[in-house]
Amino acid sequence: MKKLIIAALLLSSSFYCKAQEDLAFPFQGGNPVMTRFFKDSLVVSQDIISKKAAGVAVIKFTADIKGNIQKFVIYYADDYLLTIPVIEALKKSTKKWIIPNKEKFHDFIIPFSINFNNPATGGAEVQKAAYEFYKRRRPIVATDQIPLNAATLLPTVVIKYDIQ
Repeated sequence: MKKLIIAALLLSSSFYCKAQEDLAFPFQGGNPVMTRFFKDSLVVSQDIISKKAAGVAVIKFTADIKGNIQKFVIYYADDYLLTIPVIEALKKSTKKWIIPNKEKFHDFIIPFSINFNNPATGGAEVQKAAYEFYKRRRPIVATDQIPLNAATLLPTVVIKYDIQ
């Protein structure tokens, strides 16, 4: 009986592994290329740098079969200021998305984490500015449900910028 259970587990795990092999990453070139693309394409504005803004932006976008981006929905953002460079970078990614199973459209959810590198000097001033941003931030929060079975959740893109 134990041999039969072990054989069934091994067989089921081989199906699971095969399913994972068939699932291609939806960005041309894979995850490392996508991460590098967004690190190169996302331009942190002077407004973000001066306010020492930091936080997360979670964006849903729809791509068609040719990889063109159709629309954006902000599901969550610590502040609208953080979404501006994210959406501009996403616009640059048009024609780079691979739609699974020859669907006409597919939704993707991508989180971005934007933060500054800790400076070598002036830590107290930076902490004060970051705290001021935190106090004044105005989060954007989705009020509707998010149907995850109809979307692909992509890995978080981490962006770090230097402050002046």
